[in-house]
Amino acid sequence: MKSLIKSFLKEEEGLGTVEIVIIIAVLVGLAIIFRGAIFSFLDQLLKKLFEGSDKAVEKPTGTPSYNISSSANPN
Repeated sequence: MKSLIKSFLKEEEGLGTVEIVIIIAVLVGLAIIFRGAIFSFLDQLLKKLFEGSDKAVEKPTGTPSYNISSSANPN
């Protein structure tokens, strides 16, 4: 029985998967804890990013009108 317990403790198969699951759980926990700070940071960042974008891009004035006359018909 002792040897069975020792061999179970020494076995490392699947240990990488357990480590990845623990890391993901910690990251999700941190994201939940700091959710407010993360959203606040992203909100400020996006406001600064798009603050002057209306000045950088020329606003369209509408669809240009084309004058199609019947006198242009070559027939």
